[in-house]
Amino acid sequence: MTAQLAMAMGARVFALSRGEANRQLARRLGAVFVGDEAAEVPEPLDAAIVFAPAGPLVPVALAATASGGTVVLAGIEMSDIPPLVYSASLFRERDLRTVTANTREDGARLLALARTLHLRPQVTAIPFDGLADALDDLRSGRASGSLVLRVAS
Repeated sequence: MTAQLAMAMGARVFALSRGEANRQLARRLGAVFVGDEAAEVPEPLDAAIVFAPAGPLVPVALAATASGGTVVLAGIEMSDIPPLVYSASLFRERDLRTVTANTREDGARLLALARTLHLRPQVTAIPFDGLADALDDLRSGRASGSLVLRVAS
């Protein structure tokens, strides 16, 4: 949904993901470039969002970002970030920011905007007893789009 929103606002989206299902989704949505998590992007990025809770991706995202660009860490939790080499990662005014939480009101505003823009997020509902399998799918890169846990029928 983030990619769809960015494209609706005129951004060119470059998607990197370890999961082939997410790469296929990015292609269907119209991403300009799609690659695995270690792919070199063909041009410096204005901004990058790291959704994966994987600290080793932070220096990769910073290296792909142009001078003056911003890297946002969107996960609530993340593994340790390896030591950063200042000249390679942060020099030339690259910003590194985190997002810790969103309120219910933030979500309602986002969904209202998505409805106004006629965005169609890919959502997979997971029954509560399928949570362990869904987590395995996330960890392995087999899941794509948004997974929603259904706690009642």
